[in-house]
Amino acid sequence: MSPRRPCWCSTAWRAEAQVEFCVRLATAGYRAVAVDLFGRNVSGDDMDAGSAAMAELMDNRNALRDRLFGVVETIAGLPAVDRDAMAAIGFCFGGLCVLDLARHGSRLLAVGSFHGVLTPPPHAPDTAIGTKIAVYHGWDDPFAPPSDVVALTTELTARGADWQLHAYGHAMHAFMATLLNDPERGIAYDEATARRAWACLVDLLAETFDR
Repeated sequence: MSPRRPCWCSTAWRAEAQVEFCVRLATAGYRAVAVDLFGRNVSGDDMDAGSAAMAELMDNRNALRDRLFGVVETIAGLPAVDRDAMAAIGFCFGGLCVLDLARHGSRLLAVGSFHGVLTPPPHAPDTAIGTKIAVYHGWDDPFAPPSDVVALTTELTARGADWQLHAYGHAMHAFMATLLNDPERGIAYDEATARRAWACLVDLLAETFDR
């Protein structure tokens, strides 16, 4: 697997963690929705199918963009959702997804990318970005090396984005994933980093929504 590709996380972490994060957001007073971009035909336990599904979208970032915007529009149409007061967070591949939403001019007020893949889509727009962007990055993440971090911040600066980067020393990829531990591949949960990164997200949401 290329180090620039996102890893495929197990069902146990993906499903349970997304529900947990939604509960944490709801407890803080936000309405939260977990999103499955792959559908019922891709099981989290099927590494090959999951990796293939992600690779297909990574290789066709326009198709990924269209799917993401479709998700945002669907959520925006739900009862009791204010389409002009929405934010998104993502982990690993989801971290790349929320960055792409900001890159392509979604109406989201803010996005938070946790241990996300940072590479831009081919022929990315160069228009101004109006979405606040926060990146929570483990410095020892092999899926997003320092060169990608510098390239992202250069891109966001050139496009006038309100961006912030939180880089955590000695943290690897998937530092939010409590059930993952494969240091040889650069993947490991880190309790201190997870706690610090989530606290920064809470501050971002409070600032964005004036709570």
